[in-house]
Amino acid sequence: MRSADGSRSGGYLTPSGPTKAPWLGILRTALAVTGGAAVLAAVVAALSTGAGAAASALSGWFLIAAFFGISLLVGHVVGRSNPSGAIGMFVVTYAIKVVGFAVILFGLGTPVWLHREWFALTAVGAVVLWQVAEIRAFSRTRHLIFNDAADTTPEGGGLA
Repeated sequence: MRSADGSRSGGYLTPSGPTKAPWLGILRTALAVTGGAAVLAAVVAALSTGAGAAASALSGWFLIAAFFGISLLVGHVVGRSNPSGAIGMFVVTYAIKVVGFAVILFGLGTPVWLHREWFALTAVGAVVLWQVAEIRAFSRTRHLIFNDAADTTPEGGGLA
């Protein structure tokens, strides 16, 4: 099969393999989507309520980005050496993060400058957008499910 534009060497298509380091690409996509929305929310919060509301909106995004970003970074580190073990590490990391998240929210209390509405709305929006961006980015990665069988037939001796 030849490529339409002949851009490949010899004009033939080459097979592609799995996406290298898919977790970092997913992380970049999710950070870009949610970060842009958080900045927009912070601008609206600053204009309508004040600087404390803008800081609250950015704090809500930061907590969610850190919460979900840690999983993708762990997946990247573990996935490089043991791709099938990455999913198991996601589960372990998730359990640890839930406890850490609870400690942060309940242990530190509510700072006086925090606007709960802007913090909560931005955090919930970030969760929804993060999930959408993560699923979309993941659906565009390539995963090797089966190894190609090595061709052991003599040249020209295939079954016909």
